[in-house]
Amino acid sequence: MSQYQRLLLIINPVLRLSPALNHAAALAKASGASLHIVALIPSFKWLSLLEEGDRQLAREGYLQDHRDWLKTQAENLRGRVIEVTTEVTWAEDIKQDIIDRVTDMQPDLLIKEIQRESALKRAFFTPLDWHLLRHCSVPVYLVGGRGFVLPRKVVAAVEVSDSESADNELNERIIKQACSLAMQCNAELHLLYACDISVAYLAHMGDLPLADLTRALHSDLEKSFARLADQFAVPADRRHFIEGHPVTVLSEFANEQNVDVIVMGRVQSHGIDKLLGSTTEHILYQVPCCVLAV
Repeated sequence: MSQYQRLLLIINPVLRLSPALNHAAALAKASGASLHIVALIPSFKWLSLLEEGDRQLAREGYLQDHRDWLKTQAENLRGRVIEVTTEVTWAEDIKQDIIDRVTDMQPDLLIKEIQRESALKRAFFTPLDWHLLRHCSVPVYLVGGRGFVLPRKVVAAVEVSDSESADNELNERIIKQACSLAMQCNAELHLLYACDISVAYLAHMGDLPLADLTRALHSDLEKSFARLADQFAVPADRRHFIEGHPVTVLSEFANEQNVDVIVMGRVQSHGIDKLLGSTTEHILYQVPCCVLAV
Protein backbone atom coordinates (compact mmCIF):
# COMPACT_ATOMS: atom_id res chain seq x y z
CA MET A 1 0.00 0.00 0.00
CA SER A 2 1.22 3.50 -0.83
CA GLN A 3 2.27 5.78 2.00
CA TYR A 4 0.20 8.56 0.45
CA GLN A 5 -3.58 8.19 0.66
CA ARG A 6 -4.70 11.85 0.76
CA LEU A 7 -2.94 14.85 -0.76
CA LEU A 8 -3.91 18.48 -0.13
CA LEU A 9 -2.93 21.07 -2.74
CA ILE A 10 -3.18 24.78 -1.97
CA ILE A 11 -3.19 27.10 -5.00
CA ASN A 12 -3.64 30.73 -5.84
CA PRO A 13 -6.20 30.53 -8.68
CA VAL A 14 -4.95 33.82 -10.12
CA LEU A 15 -1.66 32.06 -11.00
CA ARG A 16 -3.16 29.55 -13.40
CA LEU A 17 0.19 28.39 -14.80
CA SER A 18 1.44 27.25 -11.38
CA PRO A 19 3.51 24.04 -11.67
CA ALA A 20 2.16 22.84 -8.32
CA LEU A 21 -1.02 21.50 -9.93
CA ASN A 22 0.93 19.29 -12.34
CA HIS A 23 3.27 18.09 -9.59
CA ALA A 24 0.39 17.22 -7.27
CA ALA A 25 -1.49 15.41 -10.06
CA ALA A 26 1.57 13.37 -11.04
CA LEU A 27 2.20 12.34 -7.43
CA ALA A 28 -1.46 11.44 -6.92
CA LYS A 29 -1.40 9.34 -10.10
CA ALA A 30 1.83 7.56 -9.12
CA SER A 31 0.72 6.84 -5.56
CA GLY A 32 -3.00 6.27 -6.12
CA ALA A 33 -3.82 8.95 -3.56
CA SER A 34 -6.88 11.18 -3.64
CA LEU A 35 -6.21 14.87 -4.33
CA HIS A 36 -8.14 17.75 -2.76
CA ILE A 37 -7.43 21.14 -4.36
CA VAL A 38 -8.18 24.28 -2.38
CA ALA A 39 -8.04 27.61 -4.21
CA LEU A 40 -7.75 30.42 -1.67
CA ILE A 41 -8.55 33.96 -2.80
CA PRO A 42 -7.47 36.85 -0.58
CA SER A 43 -10.22 39.39 0.04
CA PHE A 44 -9.96 42.48 -2.15
CA LYS A 45 -10.10 45.81 -0.35
CA TRP A 46 -11.57 47.55 -3.39
CA LEU A 47 -14.76 45.54 -2.99
CA SER A 48 -15.57 47.56 0.12
CA LEU A 49 -15.91 50.64 -2.12
CA LEU A 50 -18.91 49.13 -3.89
CA GLU A 51 -22.51 49.24 -2.78
CA GLU A 52 -23.54 46.12 -0.87
CA GLY A 53 -25.56 44.65 -3.75
CA ASP A 54 -22.84 45.34 -6.31
CA ARG A 55 -20.22 44.01 -3.91
CA GLN A 56 -22.06 40.70 -3.54
CA LEU A 57 -22.44 40.34 -7.30
CA ALA A 58 -18.76 41.11 -7.86
CA ARG A 59 -17.70 38.56 -5.24
CA GLU A 60 -19.91 35.83 -6.64
CA GLY A 61 -18.89 36.54 -10.22
CA TYR A 62 -15.20 36.43 -9.33
CA LEU A 63 -15.61 33.18 -7.38
CA GLN A 64 -17.64 31.56 -10.16
CA ASP A 65 -15.00 32.36 -12.76
CA HIS A 66 -12.36 30.55 -10.71
CA ARG A 67 -14.74 27.68 -9.90
CA ASP A 68 -15.39 27.14 -13.60
CA TRP A 69 -11.66 27.11 -14.34
CA LEU A 70 -10.88 24.69 -11.50
CA LYS A 71 -13.80 22.45 -12.49
CA THR A 72 -12.25 22.10 -15.95
CA GLN A 73 -8.87 21.22 -14.42
CA ALA A 74 -10.49 18.62 -12.17
CA GLU A 75 -12.35 17.02 -15.09
CA ASN A 76 -9.07 16.72 -16.99
CA LEU A 77 -7.45 15.02 -14.00
CA ARG A 78 -10.35 12.61 -13.58
CA GLY A 79 -9.81 11.67 -17.20
CA ARG A 80 -6.38 10.46 -16.07
CA VAL A 81 -8.07 8.29 -13.40
CA ILE A 82 -7.13 10.59 -10.51
CA GLU A 83 -9.64 11.04 -7.68
CA VAL A 84 -10.05 14.82 -7.33
CA THR A 85 -12.20 17.16 -5.25
CA THR A 86 -12.06 20.95 -5.36
CA GLU A 87 -12.89 24.02 -3.31
CA VAL A 88 -12.73 27.73 -4.14
CA THR A 89 -13.19 30.22 -1.32
CA TRP A 90 -12.30 33.65 -0.01
CA ALA A 91 -9.54 33.72 2.61
CA GLU A 92 -9.45 36.33 5.33
CA ASP A 93 -6.30 34.81 6.87
CA ILE A 94 -4.53 32.54 4.38
CA LYS A 95 -1.97 31.24 6.89
CA GLN A 96 -4.60 30.16 9.39
CA ASP A 97 -6.99 28.90 6.73
CA ILE A 98 -4.33 26.50 5.43
CA ILE A 99 -3.45 25.26 8.94
CA ASP A 100 -7.15 24.76 9.72
CA ARG A 101 -7.67 22.68 6.57
CA VAL A 102 -4.64 20.55 7.36
CA THR A 103 -5.99 19.99 10.89
CA ASP A 104 -9.42 19.00 9.58
CA MET A 105 -8.27 16.83 6.67
CA GLN A 106 -5.00 15.39 8.05
CA PRO A 107 -3.50 14.78 4.58
CA ASP A 108 -0.32 12.79 4.10
CA LEU A 109 1.23 15.77 2.31
CA LEU A 110 0.49 19.49 2.02
CA ILE A 111 1.55 20.62 -1.47
CA LYS A 112 2.07 24.24 -2.45
CA GLU A 113 4.16 26.29 -4.85
CA ILE A 114 7.11 28.15 -3.29
CA GLN A 115 6.21 31.79 -2.81
CA ARG A 116 9.45 33.72 -3.21
CA GLU A 117 9.88 36.77 -1.00
CA SER A 118 12.62 39.40 -1.03
CA ALA A 119 15.18 39.55 1.78
CA LEU A 120 13.84 42.97 2.75
CA LYS A 121 10.29 41.67 3.11
CA ARG A 122 11.50 38.61 5.05
CA ALA A 123 13.20 40.95 7.50
CA PHE A 124 9.85 42.46 8.51
CA PHE A 125 7.27 39.76 7.78
CA THR A 126 7.31 35.99 8.19
CA PRO A 127 6.74 34.50 4.71
CA LEU A 128 3.74 32.23 4.28
CA ASP A 129 5.97 29.25 3.43
CA TRP A 130 8.07 29.79 6.58
CA HIS A 131 4.87 29.92 8.63
CA LEU A 132 3.77 26.58 7.18
CA LEU A 133 7.18 25.00 7.81
CA ARG A 134 6.97 26.08 11.45
CA HIS A 135 3.35 25.27 12.22
CA CYS A 136 2.03 22.66 9.78
CA SER A 137 1.46 19.26 11.43
CA VAL A 138 2.14 17.20 8.27
CA PRO A 139 5.05 17.06 5.79
CA VAL A 140 5.12 20.08 3.46
CA TYR A 141 5.96 19.60 -0.23
CA LEU A 142 6.96 22.98 -1.68
CA VAL A 143 7.14 23.03 -5.47
CA GLY A 144 9.80 25.09 -7.18
CA GLY A 145 12.51 25.05 -9.80
CA ARG A 146 12.86 23.36 -13.12
CA GLY A 147 12.67 19.69 -12.10
CA PHE A 148 10.59 16.92 -13.63
CA VAL A 149 6.90 16.87 -12.70
CA LEU A 150 7.47 13.38 -11.30
CA PRO A 151 10.82 13.29 -9.45
CA ARG A 152 13.71 11.39 -11.00
CA LYS A 153 16.32 12.19 -8.35
CA VAL A 154 15.47 12.57 -4.63
CA VAL A 155 18.05 13.68 -2.04
CA ALA A 156 17.65 13.06 1.69
CA ALA A 157 19.60 15.82 3.47
CA VAL A 158 20.56 14.60 6.94
CA GLU A 159 22.39 15.99 9.96
CA VAL A 160 24.81 13.63 11.70
CA SER A 161 26.94 14.06 14.82
CA ASP A 162 29.95 12.35 16.31
CA SER A 163 27.77 10.73 18.98
CA GLU A 164 24.27 9.34 19.42
CA SER A 165 21.75 12.18 19.50
CA ALA A 166 18.15 13.19 18.91
CA ASP A 167 19.13 13.86 15.29
CA ASN A 168 18.94 10.13 14.61
CA GLU A 169 15.15 9.99 14.98
CA LEU A 170 14.67 12.93 12.62
CA ASN A 171 17.20 11.47 10.17
CA GLU A 172 15.21 8.25 10.04
CA ARG A 173 11.99 10.13 9.33
CA ILE A 174 13.71 12.12 6.58
CA ILE A 175 15.17 9.03 4.93
CA LYS A 176 11.95 7.01 5.19
CA GLN A 177 9.98 9.88 3.64
CA ALA A 178 12.59 10.20 0.87
CA CYS A 179 12.60 6.42 0.30
CA SER A 180 8.82 6.34 -0.01
CA LEU A 181 8.78 9.23 -2.47
CA ALA A 182 11.58 7.70 -4.54
CA MET A 183 9.93 4.26 -4.67
CA GLN A 184 6.52 5.63 -5.66
CA CYS A 185 8.09 7.76 -8.41
CA ASN A 186 10.73 5.19 -9.48
CA ALA A 187 13.40 7.81 -8.70
CA GLU A 188 17.01 7.58 -7.55
CA LEU A 189 17.52 8.08 -3.80
CA HIS A 190 20.67 9.90 -2.66
CA LEU A 191 21.88 10.65 0.88
CA LEU A 192 23.74 13.89 1.59
CA TYR A 193 25.39 15.47 4.62
CA ALA A 194 26.88 18.97 4.50
CA CYS A 195 29.78 18.90 6.96
CA ASP A 196 30.34 22.37 8.41
CA ILE A 197 33.11 22.21 11.04
CA SER A 198 33.57 25.75 12.28
CA VAL A 199 36.28 27.15 14.52
CA ALA A 200 33.57 28.27 16.92
CA TYR A 201 32.30 24.68 17.24
CA LEU A 202 35.78 23.39 17.99
CA ALA A 203 36.79 26.13 20.42
CA HIS A 204 35.55 24.31 23.51
CA MET A 205 37.18 20.98 22.72
CA GLY A 206 40.40 21.24 24.73
CA ASP A 207 44.05 22.05 24.14
CA LEU A 208 44.79 19.86 21.14
CA PRO A 209 45.93 21.62 17.95
CA LEU A 210 43.03 22.82 15.85
CA ALA A 211 44.12 20.76 12.82
CA ASP A 212 44.11 17.55 14.90
CA LEU A 213 40.67 18.33 16.31
CA THR A 214 39.30 19.04 12.84
CA ARG A 215 40.65 15.76 11.44
CA ALA A 216 39.33 13.76 14.41
CA LEU A 217 35.86 15.27 14.24
CA HIS A 218 35.76 14.96 10.45
CA SER A 219 36.61 11.26 10.75
CA ASP A 220 33.94 10.68 13.41
CA LEU A 221 31.29 12.44 11.33
CA GLU A 222 32.20 10.41 8.25
CA LYS A 223 31.81 7.20 10.26
CA SER A 224 28.43 8.32 11.61
CA PHE A 225 27.29 9.18 8.10
CA ALA A 226 28.49 5.80 6.78
CA ARG A 227 26.59 3.96 9.55
CA LEU A 228 23.41 5.85 8.67
CA ALA A 229 23.83 5.07 4.97
CA ASP A 230 24.51 1.39 5.76
CA GLN A 231 21.38 1.23 7.92
CA PHE A 232 19.24 2.17 4.90
CA ALA A 233 21.34 0.31 2.32
CA VAL A 234 22.18 3.44 0.31
CA PRO A 235 24.64 2.49 -2.51
CA ALA A 236 28.15 3.92 -2.25
CA ASP A 237 27.76 6.05 -5.38
CA ARG A 238 24.69 7.74 -3.90
CA ARG A 239 26.29 8.79 -0.63
CA HIS A 240 27.56 12.37 -0.53
CA PHE A 241 29.63 13.67 2.39
CA ILE A 242 30.47 17.24 1.37
CA GLU A 243 32.27 19.92 3.36
CA GLY A 244 30.73 23.38 3.53
CA HIS A 245 27.79 25.42 4.73
CA PRO A 246 24.52 23.45 4.28
CA VAL A 247 22.73 26.10 2.20
CA THR A 248 25.70 26.47 -0.15
CA VAL A 249 26.34 22.73 -0.40
CA LEU A 250 22.72 21.84 -1.10
CA SER A 251 22.30 24.64 -3.63
CA GLU A 252 25.42 23.71 -5.59
CA PHE A 253 24.66 19.98 -5.44
CA ALA A 254 21.08 20.49 -6.62
CA ASN A 255 22.31 22.56 -9.57
CA GLU A 256 25.16 20.27 -10.58
CA GLN A 257 23.28 16.97 -10.13
CA ASN A 258 19.87 18.06 -11.50
CA VAL A 259 18.10 17.18 -8.26
CA ASP A 260 14.29 17.20 -8.38
CA VAL A 261 13.43 17.05 -4.65
CA ILE A 262 15.41 17.66 -1.47
CA VAL A 263 13.92 16.06 1.65
CA MET A 264 14.89 17.91 4.83
CA GLY A 265 13.92 18.18 8.48
CA ARG A 266 11.81 20.99 9.91
CA VAL A 267 13.27 22.27 13.19
CA GLN A 268 11.27 24.80 15.20
CA SER A 269 13.02 28.17 15.36
CA HIS A 270 13.44 30.12 18.58
CA GLY A 271 14.84 33.54 19.50
CA ILE A 272 17.04 35.15 16.86
CA ASP A 273 16.82 32.01 14.69
CA LYS A 274 13.09 32.60 14.37
CA LEU A 275 13.83 35.98 12.81
CA LEU A 276 16.66 34.81 10.58
CA GLY A 277 15.07 31.54 9.48
CA SER A 278 16.32 27.95 9.55
CA THR A 279 18.45 26.20 6.93
CA THR A 280 15.34 24.60 5.45
CA GLU A 281 13.59 27.97 5.22
CA HIS A 282 16.50 29.62 3.43
CA ILE A 283 16.93 26.66 1.09
CA LEU A 284 13.58 27.56 -0.49
CA TYR A 285 15.13 30.62 -2.12
CA GLN A 286 18.41 28.98 -3.16
CA VAL A 287 17.75 25.60 -4.77
CA PRO A 288 16.34 25.02 -8.28
CA CYS A 289 14.04 22.19 -7.16
CA CYS A 290 11.25 21.14 -4.85
CA VAL A 291 11.68 20.82 -1.08
CA LEU A 292 9.88 18.22 1.05
CA ALA A 293 10.08 19.25 4.70
CA VAL A 294 9.49 16.55 7.32
